Amino acid sequence: MIDLRSDTVTKPTAEMLAFMQSCEVGDDVYKEDPTVNALEDFVAKWFGLDSALYFPTGSMANQAAIKMHTQPGEQLICDKYAHVYHYEGGGVSFNSGVSCKLIDGHRGMIEAEQVRAAINPPDFYHSPLTSLVCLENTTNKGGGACYDIEVMKNVRAVCNDEGLGLHLDGARLFNAITASSYTPKDLGQIFDTISICLSKGLGAPMGTVLVGKKHVMQKAMRVRKVLGGGMRQIGYMAGCGLYALQNHVERLQDDHDKAQAISSTLEHLDFIKRVEPTETNIIIFYLDDQVQATLFEDYLAENQVQISNMGEGKWRIVTHLDYTDAMHVEFLDILKGFKA
Repeated sequence: MIDLRSDTVTKPTAEMLAFMQSCEVGDDVYKEDPTVNALEDFVAKWFGLDSALYFPTGSMANQAAIKMHTQPGEQLICDKYAHVYHYEGGGVSFNSGVSCKLIDGHRGMIEAEQVRAAINPPDFYHSPLTSLVCLENTTNKGGGACYDIEVMKNVRAVCNDEGLGLHLDGARLFNAITASSYTPKDLGQIFDTISICLSKGLGAPMGTVLVGKKHVMQKAMRVRKVLGGGMRQIGYMAGCGLYALQNHVERLQDDHDKAQAISSTLEHLDFIKRVEPTETNIIIFYLDDQVQATLFEDYLAENQVQISNMGEGKWRIVTHLDYTDAMHVEFLDILKGFKA
């Protein structure tokens, strides 16, 4: 099976499993798991931020950050495609009592002046108090698009002017770093909090690290407990994340190169209507209006291929650690072989 639905389908490598088995563990609720502590210290230093905390999932880390930045009845600003709005089960309202002001950005990315225009007047008590801005890098529904660092800096300047917090959903942040010229420390100077998912392109089986400034992160342990995220001998999983950060970041370029090759192939096929710009490991494309989606889907299934049908002629392919060179050659041939 060639599974290109998501980079979440990866499995630990043999080297990662061997490293995991060598990890020393303790009770992380007491902060006595040395491997978790090492992962958190590694991430905090890498981003030049005060502290970090290991969470079981990216959604929990994002939801914790939102709760740490806001009070019930307030409002956050994000793009209309944002993961915190679309794919976290309504957690913004359920967990924090906060509403979302949605911005019509470009491929999931928003500009500083859009943020400024979306801020509710603080002295107008009829509207929610704006307290937080959430960016996502790379953007999921935006097809793996990456923020330019100057855009992020400009959003930071607006947040400084208006007294707002700034959180980065970095589910695929190292894909963005690989495709761009900025570093983790550059981002640490911009954001108050950043969530870093370890279980997508980096290939760990689970886990996200939330890293940030002390005045926000001092609430993180309590909020994680409230959300049910306290874990015990979790150092085995944290060890997988530490191994991934130390060994799997540079290889993300291989995923990007394969994605570019797939995108280029799709652009030359007569049954494809359009391919969105491909910057990282996500390819978004549209079938020609005359092509039956079920026919295409059945053809892929017959050839042991899985990708994501997003509806209305829109499809998604995601390259990842377990998508081998041999699979890549075979998949390109399969695409070329489809007859509409």
